[in-house]
Amino acid sequence: MSCWLNGKTCIVTGASGGMGAGIAAALIKKHGCNVIGIARSEPKMKKFIEELGPSYAEQFTYKLFDVSKRENWQSFASELAENGIQPDVLINNAGILPKFKRVDKYDVEEIENVMNINFFSAVYSIKELMPFLLKSENGAVINIDSSASLMSLAGTSSYSASKAALKAFTEAMREEYRGRLYVGLVCPGFTKTDIMRNQSAESEKGQKLIDMISTDCDLMVKMIMFGIERKQALQIHGMDAHAMSIFGKLLPVNGSRLFSAVMKAADIDLFSEIFKD
Repeated sequence: MSCWLNGKTCIVTGASGGMGAGIAAALIKKHGCNVIGIARSEPKMKKFIEELGPSYAEQFTYKLFDVSKRENWQSFASELAENGIQPDVLINNAGILPKFKRVDKYDVEEIENVMNINFFSAVYSIKELMPFLLKSENGAVINIDSSASLMSLAGTSSYSASKAALKAFTEAMREEYRGRLYVGLVCPGFTKTDIMRNQSAESEKGQKLIDMISTDCDLMVKMIMFGIERKQALQIHGMDAHAMSIFGKLLPVNGSRLFSAVMKAADIDLFSEIFKD
């Protein structure tokens, strides 16, 4: 199938597992892309290459560095230039989801870390790689955001703030580079990936709730790729994400209050730090 993605050189952050690995694999296997994966875990990267198999492994290379440090992106951009590598597509997927808890229970350093990884890593990658992307005939930036950017919930202050910042940043970019770059924003809901490990529930009731509202990772990747292939400007995926989008628009104050009330009424370990006195 003819697609604008075919044969492109793509950079994917958070490529060692979950949605990042799934997106990287789809780009390679379905579209014949050359993918540079960015992550911090070499064992996970090597495992991903093994899972790709020998027929696809040559299309994947990886770099290990902390995406929240601007100097690492500067070094990476210099390396690309020195080696004559012309990236066409940047997919910012790296992110962390801290435990649900109230603002007073967060250390400032925790909040800074969430902002650095979830928001500033994308800012740094875009700033340093933009000269390459603008040279491409099909340059693109796709930011994998979150349903938390659509409506904030109790216990997600730092996470929601980081994702709301990324959403606003991406939407402004989309207008600034209209006609020059494809800029896509993806807002998935809860997904069964490694990022959920910090939210693993101690009780069976809590785990059942997580499983009920979370979308299977492979299905989420398929939906995201479908949107990217068609250059969709905004993607919202998952039952919880669609609900948050609707309530966030129709009831911007009471919608968040309603969801938070449901979380409190659930009375499970997952949300205990939020409502504990």
